[in-house]
Amino acid sequence: MPVISRFFGIAIRMYFGDHAPPHFHARYAEHEAVISIESLAVIEGRLPPRARRMVVEWAALHRQALRHDWKLARAGLPLQPIAPLE
Repeated sequence: MPVISRFFGIAIRMYFGDHAPPHFHARYAEHEAVISIESLAVIEGRLPPRARRMVVEWAALHRQALRHDWKLARAGLPLQPIAPLE
């Protein structure tokens, strides 16, 4: 599962050929959550509130790039890195 972005100790990943709905995985320390690209809601798992807010802020800024990487991942193609939250 390639890491497409890292910021403030959070790693953002996507699985190749993953199931719908379009989503990404965010990991912070021992916590992990699956986040919907469209709604930015947590589908599964949990992140501490501060980490969750940063992930949602980052995803809102990069939603189009996340959609593009989702299409690439579904096709088994290399993913594009996405700029971190600054």
